[in-house]
Amino acid sequence: MIFDYETFKIIWWLFLGVLFVGFVVTTGFDLGVGTLLTFLGKKDEERRVIINSIGPTWEGNQIWLVLGAGAIFAAWPLIYAASFSGFYMAMMVALFALVLKPAGFKFRSKVADPRWRNVWDWVLFVGGVVPAIIFGVAFGNLLQGVPFHYDDSLRSFYTGSFSGLFNPFGLLAGLVSLTMLVMHGAAFLLIKTEGEIYLRARRALRVFAILFIVLFALGGVWVAFGVEGYRIVSMPDPNTSFTPLQKTVETASGAWMINYKLHPWMVLAPIGGFVGALAAMSFAARDQAGRTFIASAVSVSSVVLTAGFAMFPFMMPSSSEPNHSLTVWDGGSSHLTLSWLFWATVFFLPIVIAYTSWVFHVVRGKVTAEDVRRDEHTAY
Repeated sequence: MIFDYETFKIIWWLFLGVLFVGFVVTTGFDLGVGTLLTFLGKKDEERRVIINSIGPTWEGNQIWLVLGAGAIFAAWPLIYAASFSGFYMAMMVALFALVLKPAGFKFRSKVADPRWRNVWDWVLFVGGVVPAIIFGVAFGNLLQGVPFHYDDSLRSFYTGSFSGLFNPFGLLAGLVSLTMLVMHGAAFLLIKTEGEIYLRARRALRVFAILFIVLFALGGVWVAFGVEGYRIVSMPDPNTSFTPLQKTVETASGAWMINYKLHPWMVLAPIGGFVGALAAMSFAARDQAGRTFIASAVSVSSVVLTAGFAMFPFMMPSSSEPNHSLTVWDGGSSHLTLSWLFWATVFFLPIVIAYTSWVFHVVRGKVTAEDVRRDEHTAY
């Protein structure tokens, strides 16, 4: 095989990071636009402009969520099993909210009654705000540790509850996620709209960028001083196959900061979160929409990298049995499986990226009220 087992484990951790970044950059602005819909669109025509700004691409953007779930299932089966059972109710709520989105897109303009359309507008709002919060809450709970453990036959048992996910730090992480995605959605609307919608989106970007910066900073301080992190004390050779029960893990305050001390270059991730948001506000004030969106994309991507760098090599730490935590070294598939998946990803991922880029190139440009009126029966 081209790489040893340890290298493949790291490569697949990086692949998963790429998929998460792709999800937050593309589906992220969809969720942000949905959240802003009822506030930036004062009239029906304005709301239709906002909806049609993401109309040609929102379905394609979902592929990053599908790829992420598929990659966890194939490359990290233990993590897939533990996370999809432990976060089952939270994921069902998020998926239900996401399912509302296509219904809202398809049915909203079928009836001209303002009451009918207003109901579907709020459905689209729910389809934006709920997943944005849930995904953030999930990451917040990963940083704190998830209450699960294994028995001797490696059957996992989750001892937490759905309501327990919404603890203070989990809620803070949910608000960080929501504010950064709303900022990102506003940045996308600067590219796609004009007039009053553009001006409202610019104001919304400034408000939510400031909120995001404050909450992200608060979250960083909380992780550094108020959340117990995890670190491996001993384990078998990472180039071998072993179960999660064969290592020793301890918890300690500030343990999530260790990687930043050992690898100072990683600090570029949290810096990118702050600088990207500040740059987005600056570019938006100068009406440089393209640069605003790029800066916003850097910011939201950096938040994902910040969490990933802090937790490495942990992927799903256990708060009830720290020794049972799932890591890059013991949560993955076999060497042969990771090898075959690697070549499949090397072939297909560039195709997905190229196709996505081509679609955005084809539908580039502003969406105007005239466009909606001209395409009255085909536009959303």
